[in-house]
Amino acid sequence: MTASPLMTSPRNTQDAPIDKDWWRGAVIYQIYPRSFQDQDGDGIGDLVGITSRLDYVADLGVDAIWLSPVFTSPMRDFGYDVSNYRDIDPSFGTLEDFDHLVQKAHSLGLKVIIDQVISHSSDKHAWFSESRLSRTNDKADWYVWADPKPDGTPPNNWLSIFGGSAWHWDSRRMQYYLHNFLVQQPDLNFHNPDVQEALLGEMRFWLERGVDGFRLDTVNFYFCSLGFEDNPVVKAEDFNASTAPAVNPYNFQEHVYDKSRPENLAFLRRLRALLDEYPGRTTVGEIGDSQHQLELMAQYTSGDDLLHMAYTFDYLGGDFSASHFHKAIEETEAKAPDGWICLAFSNHDVVRHVSRWSAHGQEEAFTRLAATLIMSMRGSVCLYQGEELGLKEAELSYADLVDPYGIEFWPEFKGRDGCRTPMVWQSHAHNGAFSTANRTWLPVPAEHLIHAVDTQHGVEGSVLEYYRAMLVFRQAHPALAKGSIELLPVEGDVLAFIRQHGDERLVCVFNMGESAAAYRLPAGMLPHDAGCPGVNAASIDGEIDLEPFGAYIGTL
Repeated sequence: MTASPLMTSPRNTQDAPIDKDWWRGAVIYQIYPRSFQDQDGDGIGDLVGITSRLDYVADLGVDAIWLSPVFTSPMRDFGYDVSNYRDIDPSFGTLEDFDHLVQKAHSLGLKVIIDQVISHSSDKHAWFSESRLSRTNDKADWYVWADPKPDGTPPNNWLSIFGGSAWHWDSRRMQYYLHNFLVQQPDLNFHNPDVQEALLGEMRFWLERGVDGFRLDTVNFYFCSLGFEDNPVVKAEDFNASTAPAVNPYNFQEHVYDKSRPENLAFLRRLRALLDEYPGRTTVGEIGDSQHQLELMAQYTSGDDLLHMAYTFDYLGGDFSASHFHKAIEETEAKAPDGWICLAFSNHDVVRHVSRWSAHGQEEAFTRLAATLIMSMRGSVCLYQGEELGLKEAELSYADLVDPYGIEFWPEFKGRDGCRTPMVWQSHAHNGAFSTANRTWLPVPAEHLIHAVDTQHGVEGSVLEYYRAMLVFRQAHPALAKGSIELLPVEGDVLAFIRQHGDERLVCVFNMGESAAAYRLPAGMLPHDAGCPGVNAASIDGEIDLEPFGAYIGTL
């Protein structure tokens, strides 16, 4: 495939001062390309399809889009196994299609962030094909190779997130290679400076094409210990299943040696230096660590020479309770006071939050509360496609599964396909107007059609219009986008905090329970209604009566 000419720079770099801080408090809309819009009728979403729907995304009021990987890939992990970092997979289109997408997005005022999956590549990447040929070739140490133990078993006890040992035997080299994920996803050796240089070059390629930043997949997996020490058993009090399903033995180890290594910081500084050559570009890192998420976020985002922001799995799992959120916010502020979090309740890897958290029969009230809450917390925000429609997790049969993670751990863990089903645009159209194909790569759930865009667009009181209203409200209040946060005491199921930026102070109160609740504000705090959409509560002499899953935002 022939590379098309490089795009011109986004308009704002030519006509207006560059806002280097645009990402702080921004709302980013995640698009899963396979499932957003299929333009060519093959049942798989594509870049031309995404471009045709960008007006809808811009109309939501978000600041940017994040595209999950669209690079050339065998699709064993649906794009998170890259075989060519500088080209577009034919199932998605061409480099020219990508350039047109970026151009259209910028014309609508949308930034474009793309996934960078650099902790590992596909085993079909030319680098790995060469590396596995011998122990002496030019790329022999571009991946993590190790000799077996004397009895032929793997070098240590490291486990793959996708199940089984993290080591796979290669008969050509008579060595094992490391794969923290699928066997077909060998880990790159970041200890080799040539690997770092090559990967930074791949990222520069996309910066030159006009992208506004990168979402960095598995950013704490870049380095492992070359001593190949066994990971210790996790302490009972530290055990949790936040980064892997409970049925996965990966949770039994504290991952001290296979990821989250201190060497990562030096590489992230190199990466940030590259981004700084392109004013206004940003990074958001995915941190997957069950025991040390917040500490790593603090390390990776503090100061001005590392990542701009990062997200953890604190809100992609856990309880929907006042105590859980209070503790998570408190710990974030304590452990990462100089860092910046990117908040997300749903994405392409977890059960949609309406299914994960909501009480039976109160989904609509819960959905509105969740939208109000995430738009009010300190940090930037990531919304996952369909979240603005109130979509629940799709129930799929085993025969419909394509996710290797779900196939491996079925039925206790059903994988990620349930959150990746196609976007629904029209309730009465074939495949919800996602595709004209007879069969789509994942089925379009019938239960999603009643929530399609056309059933909610312009409909007062719909979830979609509520999200739009909340985005307008957030943009109108700098305290919500960029301000500080001060927690107030938890009372039962009620979470409360103050957001402040400059002279603007807002008190935010959320009833996270299924029953009505009253909340007494601190003495002397008498706020005025801030006009938050959908809020029925009022502060009367400092007391707020809240409906089940109700909220209040007032001006102090």
